[in-house]
Amino acid sequence: MIALVRTRTLRALRAGLAEAESTAETERTEAEQHRLSATLATDSTIRAEATIETLRRALAEAQADAAGARGEVAVLATEHLLDTEDRVTLRMLLRTARRQNARADRVYVLFRYGRLHGVYATRDGAEIAAEAEGAPRDGWTSPRTCCDASAVPASEVPWRIRPVLLGGEER
Repeated sequence: MIALVRTRTLRALRAGLAEAESTAETERTEAEQHRLSATLATDSTIRAEATIETLRRALAEAQADAAGARGEVAVLATEHLLDTEDRVTLRMLLRTARRQNARADRVYVLFRYGRLHGVYATRDGAEIAAEAEGAPRDGWTSPRTCCDASAVPASEVPWRIRPVLLGGEER
């Protein structure tokens, strides 16, 4: 069978075909660009999520470090306050001892495990104060000299009384 098509219709069909092919090519190009944009967006999202996780871990570590530092600062502040309080107390006790006995040439400093416990005008006063805190009533000895090989570190001695001359020299 032979179909007859007018030339005008044939031209119109060919023009429509060319236009449809051009539109299809444009749509394919746009679709490819959209696929490329989607791929880039997916890659960016993956990188962003990885970065967020890294930052969360770093934040958690920083918070832990900060908490530890706050704890250390609190301990150091407490120690500083205790040291300052010890110095103030020692000065006050020395002034009191000087006022009470103008003729006294020494005071007796009571240490407990190497830390200042009190200052007393007499050795008996220091022993009584230590015994009131639970020190044994007997066994008090003279302090060892610096050259004694059997000397025990001050931090290991439960109670120690040390005479201190008010003029600044020890005997």
